[in-house]
Amino acid sequence: MSRAPPDAAGDLFAANLKGSLLAVASSAFIGVSFIVKKKGLRRAGAAGSRAGVGGYGYLLEPLWWVGMITMLIGEIANFVAYMFAPAVLVTPLGALSIIVSAVLAHFILNEKLQRMGVLGCVLCIVGSTVIILHAPEEETPSSVEQIWHLATQPAFLCYAAFALVVSLILMTHCAPRYGQTNIAVYVGICSVIGSLTVMSIKAVGIAIKLTIEGINQAGYFQTWLFATVSAMCIIIQLIYLNKALDTFNTAVVSPIYYAMFTSLTILASAIMFKDWSGQSISSIASEICGFLTVLSGTVVLHSTRESDQTISPDLYTPLPPIYWHIQGNGETVKQKEDDLLSADFITVVRQDYFV
Repeated sequence: MSRAPPDAAGDLFAANLKGSLLAVASSAFIGVSFIVKKKGLRRAGAAGSRAGVGGYGYLLEPLWWVGMITMLIGEIANFVAYMFAPAVLVTPLGALSIIVSAVLAHFILNEKLQRMGVLGCVLCIVGSTVIILHAPEEETPSSVEQIWHLATQPAFLCYAAFALVVSLILMTHCAPRYGQTNIAVYVGICSVIGSLTVMSIKAVGIAIKLTIEGINQAGYFQTWLFATVSAMCIIIQLIYLNKALDTFNTAVVSPIYYAMFTSLTILASAIMFKDWSGQSISSIASEICGFLTVLSGTVVLHSTRESDQTISPDLYTPLPPIYWHIQGNGETVKQKEDDLLSADFITVVRQDYFV
């Protein structure tokens, strides 16, 4: 990994400062967007099928689009932050979105945040701080071709293949069966795909930055390939993030998504850029402790979860009651509630509801 020469240290610090401030602003916007989109999803769910069960009525809800625009602003700020600072610095600062969304959900969505939930948020922040303080320096690529070379290393190709396989299993097998009851399914898809999104977005960001500086990167097919991968991954993330927000408590979705996404992104960055190759054992151990602290915070928050009681009418509406009667000749006959009873029926044995 290359180190900045002494005369470039000031420029590196300025770039990291810009990236950090943009990442903080991004987290604030994204945290607010969680709440606005959740209110939009609730309104859309009251008028039709919920997003958690495959409905797309939220696309007609203006409030959901306000949340989407807010998230877009945050994502643009995050996108620009990756142009200036390494992923291991930008990504952990997403912890701020946990605090914003959890506090706003407490006051706006009436999703009560218990004292242990506050402790969980604090643990997430402390763990993120440890990660930032001991994060390795990342080599800054000078062209899209250099990122392409890093992305085609055997180690990262194995990680990308593993991420795709896991995502496909979660989407095709786990989501239809366990998505409504296990928060790790929807959030896991967003996080695994998100780690690949960051790598491709960083490539696109560097291409734009170099093009602005006069070194045109539009002529390289790698630029457009990275842009296509970014767009596809972002769409998948949005679909399953909407499902997670519509199904589970916002104060729980945000920290778990943050912890999984941050961990996998830093892992992907370490594999791709070999961030840990020049670090001491103590620094690596400190980063691992930071990860464990963040994960502990998500467990604490998950233990304080208040399950949503909203029931999907199209899935759980019971069928009309059916009455069982004994006919005079001893035969058992069933008849719907709105049918008239015949004189041949002598008594009602029981009423069954089929759900």
